[in-house]
Amino acid sequence: MAGNQASAGHLLRLIRSGEATTRGELQQATGLSRSTVGHRLDQLFGAGWLRGAAGTSTGGRPSARLEFDPTHAVVLVADLETRHGRAAVVDLAGKVLAERTGSLLVTDGPDVVLDRIARWFGPLLEEAGTPPARVCGVGLSVPGPVDWDSAQVVQPPIMPGWDRFPVRERLRTALAEHLGPAGPGALGGTEPLPVYVDNDANLMALAEQRENYADCGAFVLVKASTGIGAGMVVGGEMYRGIDGGAGDIGHIRLHDRPDALCMCGSYGCLAAVASGRAIAEQLTAAGVPTASGSDVRRHLAAGQPDAVRLARAAGQRVGEVLVTVVTLLNPGVLMLGGDLASTPFLTGVRELLYQRALPRTTAHLQVVTTTLGDRAALAGAAVMVVERLYDPDRADARLAASANAGGGTAG
Repeated sequence: MAGNQASAGHLLRLIRSGEATTRGELQQATGLSRSTVGHRLDQLFGAGWLRGAAGTSTGGRPSARLEFDPTHAVVLVADLETRHGRAAVVDLAGKVLAERTGSLLVTDGPDVVLDRIARWFGPLLEEAGTPPARVCGVGLSVPGPVDWDSAQVVQPPIMPGWDRFPVRERLRTALAEHLGPAGPGALGGTEPLPVYVDNDANLMALAEQRENYADCGAFVLVKASTGIGAGMVVGGEMYRGIDGGAGDIGHIRLHDRPDALCMCGSYGCLAAVASGRAIAEQLTAAGVPTASGSDVRRHLAAGQPDAVRLARAAGQRVGEVLVTVVTLLNPGVLMLGGDLASTPFLTGVRELLYQRALPRTTAHLQVVTTTLGDRAALAGAAVMVVERLYDPDRADARLAASANAGGGTAG
C-alpha cells in the first residue's frame, strides 16, 4: 500500500469496514511500521473518531480492538415528500436521536420549504441533547432528479420552482439563521457546512442495500408514490448516470396510452398511468374521494376493492417497464417502496415480470418490498453523509484542516 493509501483516512476505512481492528492487523494490512500506525491512530483518536471496542482501554496494547465512535458527532437529515416532510438528528451509525414529521408542501417552493426544515432542527437538537457544534453534515432527500455535484434539482416534474435552485447554499444560510454560530468544525467553522442532496429513490436504495443486501452487487429499488423513480446500487456504488438522471423510469412512454397527460407535460408516461397520483385520480372518478398517494395507501391498508384492483393493474404497468430494467441490469434484488408498495402492487409487478422476462434473467432475482418503510430515505441520507465525510480522502482533508486550524476535534 503506497502513498496516501496508508494515510489515517485509509486506516479509518479498514477499521470501519472490520477488515483490520487492532494495531497489529493494521500493520499487517498496510505494511506500515508500528510507530507509523501509532501516529496515524493518534490523529484519529485526537479527532475523536475512534474508541476502544466495548469500552476497553487501548493504552498502547496491540491486541486492543479499535472501532469507529459513532457518537462523536451528529448528522441532520431531512426527507421531502410532496405534501409532508421528515427531519431527524442521527448519530454516525444512523441511530435516530430525535425525529419529527410535519405538513409541508413542496409546491410552496425552495425558499419556504428549506427555511421550514431548518427551523425544525433547532428543537430537534435540543431534544437530542446535542449542541449545534457537533453537527458534521446535512443530508437532504428530494422527490426529483438531482445533479450530484451541484446539489441542484434538475427539471423536477412535481417540484415547481426548484429547477437549478441553489439548495445547498440556501439550506446552509437557513441553518445559520436558525441555529446560530456553532464553533469550529461545524456550523460556525472556517469551512462551509457539508450539505449533500440526492433523489429519494436513490437514498432509499442506498439505505436498503447497505442494511439488508450488502453483498448484492446489483440492487434496484423502485419507489412508486406521487411519481415513480428507481435507485440503483451497482458494485457497491450508487449509479446516478452522468448528471443524476438515471432511474427516472416514471417518464418512460407506454405505447398504448397517448391520451395520458403527465406532470412533465408529455403524454403516455408511466407515471401518468400507474403512479399514486394517477390512481388517486382514478379512484376519485370512481366515487372514492382520494387526494394523494398517501390516501391510496390508506385505502390499500383497509382493503378497499377499487384501490386493490387499481394497484394491481398499476403494478402490471410498472412490471412492463421493469422487464427492460431487469434485462439490462440483471439485479439480484428488485425492491418496491413508496405508497403503492403493497401486496396487490407487488403481485402485478411479479405477474408481468415473470411472464415477459427471460427465465435466465429472473432465475436469481428476488422481488421484495421495502423493510425500512417510511424511514428509508432518511436512513439513506444519513448513510450518504457519513460515507462521504469519512471517505479516506475526505477524512484526510478534514484532519489536515483541523490540524491547520490549531487542533481540536475534526467534527
